[in-house]
Amino acid sequence: MYLKPAAQGTGVIAGGAVRPVLEAAGVQDILTKTLGTNNPHNVLKATMDAFRRLKRLQSTYAARRRSMEGDAQEVAGGKEA
Repeated sequence: MYLKPAAQGTGVIAGGAVRPVLEAAGVQDILTKTLGTNNPHNVLKATMDAFRRLKRLQSTYAARRRSMEGDAQEVAGGKEA
């Protein structure tokens, strides 16, 4: 399952069981591609798995930003003192 952000105004480009899930989640502009099976149950599971991975990625990036900002402040503080 591929989920790719789209330009503003594109809308939800998805088919089958993916579209209702994305619309219910409030996603407005996205392109999707389902590879392999077109079984609605498996497509739904793949969509939910993609959302879980996306959330984990966002939390990882947020944690890295916080730690990088803390490291930068310590380094800057060390140079100034």
